[in-house]
Amino acid sequence: MAAIQTTQTSSSSPAPDANPTVSPVAAALSAERLPRRRYRGLRKFARNKAAVAGAVIVAFAVLVALLAPWISPYDPIATSFMTVRQAPSALHWFGTDELGRDILARMIYGAQASLAAGVVSVGIAVIVGVPLGLLAGYFGRWVDAIVSRLADALLSIPFLILAIAMAAFLGASLTNAMIAIGVSAMPRFVRLARAQALTVKAEEYVEGARAIGLTDTRIIVRYILPNVLPPIIVQASLTVATAIIAEASLSFLGLGQLPPLPSWGSMLNTAKDFVEQAPWMSIFPGIAIFLTVLGFNLLGDGLRDALDPREQ
Repeated sequence: MAAIQTTQTSSSSPAPDANPTVSPVAAALSAERLPRRRYRGLRKFARNKAAVAGAVIVAFAVLVALLAPWISPYDPIATSFMTVRQAPSALHWFGTDELGRDILARMIYGAQASLAAGVVSVGIAVIVGVPLGLLAGYFGRWVDAIVSRLADALLSIPFLILAIAMAAFLGASLTNAMIAIGVSAMPRFVRLARAQALTVKAEEYVEGARAIGLTDTRIIVRYILPNVLPPIIVQASLTVATAIIAEASLSFLGLGQLPPLPSWGSMLNTAKDFVEQAPWMSIFPGIAIFLTVLGFNLLGDGLRDALDPREQ
């Protein structure tokens, strides 16, 4: 009887973890640390001068593309045979091309094609590649085997060669070029998401979520995906630069934006025949491609350093 009373007494006494004065303090400390962790990466990014410069370049390119109808000095497709291949002047800051079209106006509108190709193609790669990689990394077995072999098959073909082949098969247009670039970039995100999912699913909190009966879908969305997003964001910013170069290459070959609509790549294609007579036709589009790609690369490197958990 005494043993029963002792057992009841011990079971009714509160456990040390149930002390009401402990959990509020812990919660307050956690709430205090959360903003610090949230803004630590932002402060580190702001201290990186190269990353800030890249963000400024990217922001400027985006604003130019968005405000093209209002800031363009001329109609980008309007021809004037009275001003054929004129050198840069007060009327035409970047000169004119072989049909008398203003190069500055064509570069401003060409930013729309290049940025759209970069963002949309990477969006296609992320939307398709990340879920496939998460499924392969989380479930493994035959799902992993099928997805991994598909990604390996696409990776065995050089990126630009695959994009050219797909664009040629689909037909010459900016939309088909974006699809071709997106499919060509997809294996990178499959491999990255798979590797991150393999790492995260072995963590204790994922095992705990599985032990309490959460569904696989909820575990992937709530626990796996948030931890995979930082490297995906970094990879996406770097891949946009690659996609811009790919779009310029396809347009240069006549597989992207078709004339008379402007594109930096198609402008270089036209300028190759007038390098000696009108070098400005190739210089300014080349500088635009160089600066935009440099901006996205600097931005991606800065995001990688800011989001790296080992540097927090």
